[in-house]
Amino acid sequence: MTKAKLPLKLVAFDASRYLTDDQAIAEYMSVVLEENDPDLLLLALADVARAKGMAQVAKDAGLGRESLYGLTARTIAQRAAFCR
Repeated sequence: MTKAKLPLKLVAFDASRYLTDDQAIAEYMSVVLEENDPDLLLLALADVARAKGMAQVAKDAGLGRESLYGLTARTIAQRAAFCR
C-alpha cells in the first residue's frame, strides 16, 4: 500500500529574515541599487526596516514610526500588485 503524498505548503518569502547583520543588508541594498528601479528600492527599504526593527530605523532616519509604517503599507500594496 502506498502512502498518499501530502501537498507541499509554501511559505511566502520574506527577505528580512535573511538580513541578519549590516554586511548582509549592505550587500542586499547594493544589488537592489544596481537595478535602478525605484519600486524595488522601496520594497528593499521596507525589508531592511522589518529586519532592523521599525522603531530603530525610524529613530535612525529621524522619522516618526507612523511615517515609516505608512511607507511600509504602501510597499506592501505595491508588492501585492507586482506579484499578480
